[in-house]
Amino acid sequence: MLGLIRSLTKSRIGALVALVFLGLIALSFAGADISGAKFGGATNADRAVTVGSAHIGTVDVQKAMSNALENARADSPTVTMKDFIAQGALEQVVDSLIDRAALMEWARQSGVGMGVSNRLVDSEIAKMPAFQGADGKFSQAAYKALLAQKGISDAVLRDDIAKGLMARQVLIPAGVGASMPQSVAMRYAAVLKETREGQVQLIPSSAFAPKTPPSDADLAAYYKANGARYQRPERRTIRYAIFDETSLKNLPAPSDAEVAARYKLNAATYAPTETRTFTQVIVPTEAAAKALAGEIAGGKAIEAAASAKGLAARKIPAITRANLSSQDSPAIAAAVFGASKGNLAAPAKGALGWYVIRLDGVTEVPGKSLDQARAEIVAAITAEKRKAALADLSAKFDDAFGSGTGLADVAKSAGLTVITTDPLEANGTVPGRPDIKPNADVTPLLPAAFGMEREGQPQVAEIKAGERYVMFDVGQITPAAPPPLAEVKDKVVADLQTSRGYGAAKAATDKLMAALAKKVPLAEAIKTLGVAVPAAQSVNMPREQLNAMQPKIPAPLSLMFEMAQGTSKKLEAPDKAGFLVVVLSKVTPGAVKADDPFVARARVELGQLTGREYVDQLRMAVREAVGVKRNDPAIAALRTQLTGGQ
Repeated sequence: MLGLIRSLTKSRIGALVALVFLGLIALSFAGADISGAKFGGATNADRAVTVGSAHIGTVDVQKAMSNALENARADSPTVTMKDFIAQGALEQVVDSLIDRAALMEWARQSGVGMGVSNRLVDSEIAKMPAFQGADGKFSQAAYKALLAQKGISDAVLRDDIAKGLMARQVLIPAGVGASMPQSVAMRYAAVLKETREGQVQLIPSSAFAPKTPPSDADLAAYYKANGARYQRPERRTIRYAIFDETSLKNLPAPSDAEVAARYKLNAATYAPTETRTFTQVIVPTEAAAKALAGEIAGGKAIEAAASAKGLAARKIPAITRANLSSQDSPAIAAAVFGASKGNLAAPAKGALGWYVIRLDGVTEVPGKSLDQARAEIVAAITAEKRKAALADLSAKFDDAFGSGTGLADVAKSAGLTVITTDPLEANGTVPGRPDIKPNADVTPLLPAAFGMEREGQPQVAEIKAGERYVMFDVGQITPAAPPPLAEVKDKVVADLQTSRGYGAAKAATDKLMAALAKKVPLAEAIKTLGVAVPAAQSVNMPREQLNAMQPKIPAPLSLMFEMAQGTSKKLEAPDKAGFLVVVLSKVTPGAVKADDPFVARARVELGQLTGREYVDQLRMAVREAVGVKRNDPAIAALRTQLTGGQ
């Protein structure tokens, strides 16, 4: 619901409120927001922003952008810096650096002793997963290695973490305890329950397209100008050869000595074993144990006797004497393994008190002689040798590729068959062939194959751990490009005709809007166009149903829920396909009662939203207090540099 309310209020929360949460700091080191801050050291030409007496250099912003892109690629591996900037990342990164610097500057200027201690920074560093070793604890070696890998000094990292901690210290209290009056919550809840009725009319450009087909010259010119619309993704063929246990030759069978050594190594596994199951009741004193044992010996069930005293009888599953001795005590183990099935053991003292025990079952498993265990030992050693041989073979192939030997030659020397796929897209599909499904052996190879810079870079990969391997490379790379015109001619003809009808469709839409403005009914206004168009689609929808479509709400419906009753508006369809005319005829307000649970939820979530607004306002007030001056030409130049001059 919070997302729905936010869409109604149109409030500017902004991604930067994430500064409130220290988790951003941990993410920043992973690649989102380490700025490499060199405040105070940048020249005027290099300054992207001046924040009070501190300065953020263009180099700082560039580093932060590179790290943010690296972090974004964890979810979207193919995103480019150009795409990233087009999504507004540069503005968000600059704003983030400004806010962090401004909060620190404001704290310094406040004169009330606000600050972040070294000890607190140490604590945050120790909690970061990136700096933890295999034991899950902070590792100084991992810390130094990762700092060196990122090219970040200890001082820079600590400064960045301190800024994040200061942001949390200053901003979080501003949003705590915010609330929204009941009357306001009821108003918004009523809005969320309103219903709107209207119509959506399509005026397609194709309805106004010329009847005469375009000439070949016109078609070629249009295709040349709009080739990007028909571009096919990059395709690659993958050459691969599978090798597994069937590829192994002259694998020696386990020797008698090897079998005997393995039997000796696992002697405990093949020795006779005895397990016992029992029921136990724990009491505090020896006297109580003897009294309870007496009742049970007199014919009372152990469960009933325990229950009568407010105790619980617990059943213990099958356990060996050694395990019972280590888990509880040797005395308890001796009592259990000294009793006979169905009888009580002598009361014994354990870690938690005195134990009254009834032996329920005894299971004896005879051991295995060397001859009896031979088959399973041979199978285990054979499997291990097979895995080792496959790993050695994989390493041998990898070494051959490293020395420059090609895939075909290595495969031939090993007697393997090289298979070449059809030209594949990055998702494993074959363009124009929906009947061909992605190959299960090839699918795991796609990320690596599409990450190769060129053809003929063979490598080895493991398909199934220790059992199935593959050697592969890219055979042919077909760059992303529009297909030959002949292959998409029908589509291009339709698009060209549609584009030619666009102007007339626009004029017809304007004529229709003028008639609607004079309160002419939609059906009658359509008749005046003189062209057959699709029938209008009626809409009768509550806002709750609209909100359930998030985040992909159709544009005409979204517009209908923003209009005033009795009005009409138009939308342009994508690719000049025509226009959509939206008519809102009736708005039925929602009705809610004060005790409706929906109102309570709305009030809570509006309170959270209000808290975020308070945080946002405080953040902007801090900026104003310390003074922020952006060097827009420098930021624009950095944008050009990061996008490759585009």
